Amino acid sequence: MNHEELINKVFTADELREVRSERVLVALSGGADSVALLRLLLAAGIDCHAAHCNFHLRGEESMRDERFVRDLCQRLGVPLAVKDFDVAAWRQQHGGSVEMACRELRYAWFEQKLYQEGYGRIAVAHHADDQVETFFLNLLRGTGLRGLTGMKRLNEGIWRPLLGVTRSDLIDYLDSIGQDYVTDSTNAQNDYRRNRIRNVILPLIEQHFPDARARILDTMQNLEVDHELLEYVAEDYIDDYSSIDIEDFCENPYAPTLLYYRIRRLGFNRDQCRQAVEAARQGRSGGHFTVGDHVLAMNRSTLNVLPLNPDPDAEIPIDLGEEREIYNPLHLKIQRGGAPFNPHMCNGSVCVAFSTQLLDSHRVVLRLWRRGDRFQPFGMNGTKLVSDLFNDLKLDYFHKQNAWLLEADGRIVWVIGRRSSAHFPVEIGSQDYIMLTEIIP
Repeated sequence: MNHEELINKVFTADELREVRSERVLVALSGGADSVALLRLLLAAGIDCHAAHCNFHLRGEESMRDERFVRDLCQRLGVPLAVKDFDVAAWRQQHGGSVEMACRELRYAWFEQKLYQEGYGRIAVAHHADDQVETFFLNLLRGTGLRGLTGMKRLNEGIWRPLLGVTRSDLIDYLDSIGQDYVTDSTNAQNDYRRNRIRNVILPLIEQHFPDARARILDTMQNLEVDHELLEYVAEDYIDDYSSIDIEDFCENPYAPTLLYYRIRRLGFNRDQCRQAVEAARQGRSGGHFTVGDHVLAMNRSTLNVLPLNPDPDAEIPIDLGEEREIYNPLHLKIQRGGAPFNPHMCNGSVCVAFSTQLLDSHRVVLRLWRRGDRFQPFGMNGTKLVSDLFNDLKLDYFHKQNAWLLEADGRIVWVIGRRSSAHFPVEIGSQDYIMLTEIIP
């Protein structure tokens, strides 16, 4: 198989046109797969740079691979970056297997180069045989449809153009162009799970089912269509996952699965979705799961999937000295008094008024509520825990975590949208006041 034949088999005309306008970083180990990938991309007229990871796990053989890659890139005129990794140190800090450590280190470096050096994509040499092995690995771990569909051709900047060709296709291609490569001696060892599947399990299956690989790939493609359908149905059924009405949603016997397919890309797993729906069906509220920068909260009438505020300790200075509207982090309207003040002009929660003495404060900030905060509610002589106010109002977990305060010189003057404090009161009939209103969309 020559350049032209493999190019026609691997790329569509549209993909080739798109990628020719980019600069591609090729993950180059020196093995047959990655060498074939580099030679193919160059033959297709794609601007390539190469990146080689040296994990120093095989002694002199690791150095041999690096020397081969350096020589190959020099002969082909391909810019090369080489990175040395300390796998043992990473495992000591993070745990996990050698395989996992190498993967995490490799892809972290690739991602760094992708976004810092302006590459259009990172090309890696996974092929059809790797897809079949991935199918079995995920099957034996216990997975759903997504795991059985295998690797994506293009996923968050990682490009796998060879998924439609086999390793034997790549070897034939290298033979046809007279290109050599190095062989990793550990590929023949069965210490790793993938090697056992490749060297033991799949050959045994193929003894009895000669076309097993092709049929497994067909199955993976069918599962991919089914997976896309489920995601489409889940998105159509749950239009807005920020507030899911429990009464209607939880009647559906497939509610946990629908929820999972709607929010799995945020990092939530099946068990979390199942527990959330079960809690809702039993009328339990107050629980939550936090994954990454989102929270799945179980409340009295809704399930809420919402982003967390990035920094609970952040304090945002605010200038109340002029009439205006601000939009971050809240939409607030600031007005100066004009008409004689009447208590009916504000409700003490969403709309509040303070004397202009507030403007004499040295530091006025917006911040999120913190456990232990106390304030003096308007109309009370003593102080009250903000958390007790939330309990009185029967606020759910999400609204507690996202409660903003207005603080002046260390004193809480407004639990925004909930209650005004007794500080800076306005006398009836005064024209010397400011009015603050939370604009709720």
